[in-house]
Formats: sequence, C-alpha cells, structure tokens
Amino acid sequence: MRLLNSKTLELVEFEGDARVKYAILSHTWADEEVSFQDIQKLSLEYEGSGSSSVQTKKGYAKIQYCALQAQVDGLEYIWVDTCCIDKSSNAELQEAINSMYRWYNKSEICYAYLSDVQPGENPFKEGSTFRKCRWFTRGWTLQELLAPRTLLFFDREWNKMGSKRELAVLIKDITGIESFYLFGSSPKEASVAKRMSWASSRSTTRVEDTAYCLLGIFDLYMPMLYGEGETAFKRLQEKIMKESDDPSILAWGYP
Repeated sequence: MRLLNSKTLELVEFEGDARVKYAILSHTWADEEVSFQDIQKLSLEYEGSGSSSVQTKKGYAKIQYCALQAQVDGLEYIWVDTCCIDKSSNAELQEAINSMYRWYNKSEICYAYLSDVQPGENPFKEGSTFRKCRWFTRGWTLQELLAPRTLLFFDREWNKMGSKRELAVLIKDITGIESFYLFGSSPKEASVAKRMSWASSRSTTRVEDTAYCLLGIFDLYMPMLYGEGETAFKRLQEKIMKESDDPSILAWGYP
C-alpha cells in the first residue's frame, strides 16, 4: 500500500498489511485530478525551485485539505485514490480495486469531500444540496459509505457537516440503506438483492466499473478486463452465484 505523508505529501510504500494508521479520502472525480506521476513530479520540482506546476491543478487543493485535516486528527498518513495508485500499471490497478473496500475499512477515519454541497446549509432541509449531491449517485462511493468505521462529511469549503453516525437518518432517506448497515452490521449480512438495490441508482463513468465497484461489497476477487463492457456485470453475477446460495441475484440484470 502506498500512502502520502500528511505533512510533506511525499509517497511512502508499506509492505503487505503493515499496521499504519491513516486517513482516507472519499470524493467524486473532476477535472485536473492529481495523479501518481504528478506527485512524483511535485517532489522533483519542489526540490529544485520551491514550487511546482502540480500545485496549480484543481485537484491539488483537496489533497492539501485532506492532509491538513489528518494532521488535526493526529494522523501521519493519508490515502487518496487519484495519486496513491499508479494507474499506468495494470497489475497495480487490479490489486488496488480488489483491495479498496479493505483499505477503506482499515482506515482510522474517512473524509467524504462533497464538492457540490453549499457551505452553511442545513443538510436535513428538503432540497438541500447535501441531499442532491453527486457523491450519493456514484458507484464507487457506495463502498466508501459502507466500509469506513468512521466517516466525516465536508462541504465544498471543507467545513465539517457531521459524521456518518450523526447523519444516519438522513443518509437512509437518501440511499435507502438502513442505519445498522452504516455502522455495526456488515453489509455482507444483507441479502444479495438488497445490496444490489443499493447500487441500482448509482452510475460509473466506465461500463465495467458498474461491476468492479461492487467487488468489496460482495467480498469477491475478480480480474479486471477493461474493454469487456457489460460482460463484467455478467461475470460478477456468475461469481456471486458460485459463492452464494442466495437466488435473489437472478432478479438483477445489467443496471
């Protein structure tokens, strides 16, 4: 696992399941995200001139704020998916996707950054930007909601809005996920049909990710084959049927 030092933003490698405490970021991707290669470039440029072109990218600010919040919470390391995975390596990307649920679950705390939520609003208010935010509509953020033991929500200006526990009633209203699955009870205790229903209204940019984003929720390992299209979801169904005696999977086709 590769982490960022919360003070220096330098990448640090940890072998296997090293017992290291870290915060983890949950967010929706936008333009100008900071990649693994950008972070490597950042270190080289900063050493030479004290500044870097990477710092001007829009995605850099949320990494900075994530790191600062981790420092406030007494954590030396953070994990951010955009830059802690070398996506030019298919082997590394495959390992990361199959490990992601576990990484979110093992984190000390998860920060959910909601870039389209207005600061200062009451999230419980009908029609609030919290209720309508993009984070609740994306496939990958489903496991990022379920897996962390502690999850804090932040608005677009990084004001803390509340924890998963504090907002559980509202989250149930938005997602249909019962509160006991948000903390305490494992999502794996829910039926296959129920878990599929949680994902049914969510979308992903790549067709294959509709299946890949559910691997952790079903505790499955599956090779990544980008380019296979809807076949990925069929493979997921077959994998679930092989490892579960729950027939409710048959009621679900490609979303």
